Amino acid sequence: MRTACMSMYKFKQFLLLAAVGVVLACASMASTAQPSAPVLAVPDFTEAVAKTEGSVVNIRTTEAVTVRQSPFGPGGTDPYEMFRWFFGPDFIPPGAQPSPRRNMPPPSEEERIVPRGVGSGFIISSDGYILTNNHVVEGANGIFVTMTDGKEHTAEIIGTDPRTDIALIKIDVKGLSPLPIGDSKQLKKGQWVLAIGSPFGLDSTVTAGIVSAINRETGDYLPFIQTDVAVNPGNSGGPLINLAGEVVGINSQIISQSGGFMGISLAIPIDEVMRVVEQLKEHGKVTRGRIGVQIGQVSPDVAKAIGLGDARGAMVSNVEPGGPAADAGVSSGDVITKFDGRDIKHWTDLPRIVGETKPGTRADIEVWRKGKNQTLKVKVGEMPSATETASTQAPESRGTTADSLGLTVADVPEAARKQAGIKGGVQVSQSQGPAAAAGIVPGDVILTVNNEDITDAAQFAKVVKGLDKNRAAAMLIWRDGQTQWVPVTPSK
Repeated sequence: MRTACMSMYKFKQFLLLAAVGVVLACASMASTAQPSAPVLAVPDFTEAVAKTEGSVVNIRTTEAVTVRQSPFGPGGTDPYEMFRWFFGPDFIPPGAQPSPRRNMPPPSEEERIVPRGVGSGFIISSDGYILTNNHVVEGANGIFVTMTDGKEHTAEIIGTDPRTDIALIKIDVKGLSPLPIGDSKQLKKGQWVLAIGSPFGLDSTVTAGIVSAINRETGDYLPFIQTDVAVNPGNSGGPLINLAGEVVGINSQIISQSGGFMGISLAIPIDEVMRVVEQLKEHGKVTRGRIGVQIGQVSPDVAKAIGLGDARGAMVSNVEPGGPAADAGVSSGDVITKFDGRDIKHWTDLPRIVGETKPGTRADIEVWRKGKNQTLKVKVGEMPSATETASTQAPESRGTTADSLGLTVADVPEAARKQAGIKGGVQVSQSQGPAAAAGIVPGDVILTVNNEDITDAAQFAKVVKGLDKNRAAAMLIWRDGQTQWVPVTPSK
C-alpha cells in the first residue's frame, strides 16, 4: 500500500513538472514570435527647467488714459447735473429753478495710469537685456519686470520691430544669468520643447509639448515653429526651450477660436530673432532691403502653363514705377526664381531674403520670362516704415469675341493704358465658358497669352485661334493695379 502511494505521489509530481514545462515552452515561443516593443519613457524636464526658470521674467505694463470728470461729480451739489450729462448743459427740469452752476466750465479731463496687460520675457545678457514680443510693450508708458525672486525693476525700450513682433528692453541690473541661445534650424518634428511664462499672470508656469511643424507659413513676414505646447494669454514673449535648456524660439501667437489654448501655438525662430536683436541694439530699429514688387504664389497649373515645370518662385503681380525692380527691368508676370544666389522655393522666401539684404547692395535677380531664365542686376533699396498703396481703375472696353475661351474683348484706349501704366493688352467686356470658370471677369486686361504679348484685339483673336485645345493657356491678367497668371483651357 505504501509503495502504491509513493508511486501515485511521483506520478503527480511528473504531471506538475510537465505542465510547467508546457507553459514555459509556450511563453518562450510567444516571445520569439512577437518580440515586445521597447518602452520609451517620457523625458524628465526637471533639469531643463532648473537651468532656465530663473532667467524667465514676468512683464506687466501700464498706460495713460484720459478720464472725463464732471465739476459736479461725486460730492457735487447740483441734483440735476446727471440729467445735463444726457440732455446738454442748458437742460432745466420742468418746474425747477435755474441753477447758478449752469454756466460753470464744462467737465474737465485728467490723465490716469492704469494697468495695461501682462506678458513674459527672458534675459539674453548679464547686463540686463531682455527679449519679449512687441505687442507686449507696444503703447505702454510703463514697463515693469518681475524676477523669479520677486524683485521688480523698471525697464526701458531699446528698440522694437513690429514686422517680426520683437522687442528688446533693458533693466538696470548687473550679474544676471542669460539663457543660452540654441539653433532653431536643428529643430525636428516630434522633438520635445518647453514653454515658460506667465499665462493669465501666473508667473513661472511650465508647459511641455512637441514640435508640430517647421516653417509654418501664416502670411506674416516670418515662418513660425508650430508646437502643441500649452500657450495662453500672458505667455507672449516667453521662451520656447529645448531639453538642453537652450532657447529655440519666442512664443508669440496661438491659433484659437476661444482666445485660449486649443493645441496650436506659434513661436518665432530664435535664429530670425537674433538677427533682429543685433540691429535693435545698435540702431534701435531694423533696416530692411526692398526691391519694389508685389508678389504672389505660383500654382502648379500656372507653372505648367508657362513652362516653369515645378511650382516654385514668386510671381510678380505689380512693379512699383521707379523702384529698384523697375530700374532693373523686372516686369509684371515675371517669376523670380533666385535672388542674390539663393533659391526662391516658396514665394514667401523672397521678402525674407530681400529684407535680410543690406540696402545699397547690388544683387543678381533671376527671373523666368517667356520660357527661359534671365538674370538682371538690381540695387536693393531701403524699406520705409510705412508703405503706400496706389490703386488705378481698370479702363473701359467693348468689342471682339474669341469663341474658344468665351471672351469678348476690345482694345484698351491709349489714355487708359498710360493711366494704368501698362503696355498693349485687351480688356474683357464679357466672360463666359472656360474663361469665366477660370476666374476671368469683365474689366480684366489680358496682357500676355502663353509667351506672346498682346497688342490689340485683332492680334488676340489670332493667338486664341491658334491655341492648343488639349492644354491650358497661361494668360497674364491685369486687375486693380496688379497682375496674375490665370490658366485657361480652350473649349473644343
